[in-house]
Amino acid sequence: MSRIFISGSSTGLGLMAAELLVEQGHQVVLHGRNAARARAAQEALPQAEAVVSGDVITIAGARSVAQQVNALGRFDAVIHNVAVGYREPYQLTADGLPHLFAINTLAPYILTALIERPQRLIYLSSGMHHHAEANLDDILWQRRRWHASQAYAESKLHDAILAFAIARRWPQVYSNALEPGWVPTKMGGAGAPDDLDQAHRTQVWLATADEARVSGEYFYHRQALAANPQARNPRLQQQLLAICADISGIALPD
Repeated sequence: MSRIFISGSSTGLGLMAAELLVEQGHQVVLHGRNAARARAAQEALPQAEAVVSGDVITIAGARSVAQQVNALGRFDAVIHNVAVGYREPYQLTADGLPHLFAINTLAPYILTALIERPQRLIYLSSGMHHHAEANLDDILWQRRRWHASQAYAESKLHDAILAFAIARRWPQVYSNALEPGWVPTKMGGAGAPDDLDQAHRTQVWLATADEARVSGEYFYHRQALAANPQARNPRLQQQLLAICADISGIALPD
C-alpha cells in the first residue's frame, strides 16, 4: 500500500485518480483550493485520509499547502495535478504574476521544493506541449500579447522540463511526466474527443506500480512517448529551476 498526495484533487482528473487509488487500497490525501472545495472533496471521497486546503495561485498559498502536507508525514508519491486550462484570460496574482504561470508552472516547483521528498513524483503535462516553445526569456508574458492557449501549452512544457530536471537532480526519485489526453472534463470541455476512462490511469500507475519504477520519461496511456525535445535540454532545465527559485524565493534542495 502506498500513500499519495494529489494537488488539485477536489474535482476532475485529480479526484478520479484519488478514487481509483482508494479502490486499489492506497491511502490518499486530497487538496482543494479553499475550505468549500476541501469539504466537497471530503464528501466526494470520504475514504480519503485527509484533505488540505490552500490556493496555490500565490506563493504563500503554495507554501501553506506544502506545510500542511508535511505535517501529515512522508508520502510515497506526489501527483502534481493542479492546473488551470487553455482558455484563461490574462490576470495577475497578488504576487504580480500571470495566474496561469503561477498555478501551472510555479506551484508544482514550490510543492516539489518544499514537500518532503517522496519516492515518486508525477507531473501532468499536455499534448499541447509538443508544439510549444519554452520562451523562458518572457515566461511572465511581459513583452508579448497574451495568448491563452499558447500560455497553457508553454506551462505544460515547463511541467515536463521540471519533471526531467528533477529526474537529473534527484536520481533516487522516480520523476516522470504524462499527458492524460484531451478529455471531457470541466477544463477540457464537453467536446473533448479522448477517452475519459483512461485519463487518470497513467498517473495512478506511475504512483504505485512496480513496473513504473522509471525516471525521466514521458507517458501517454501508460506507454512511453517522446516529449518535446526542449524538455530534455539541460540548459533549459537549469534556467527554469533558477527562474522559479528567483521568483518564489525558494531554492530546490540538492
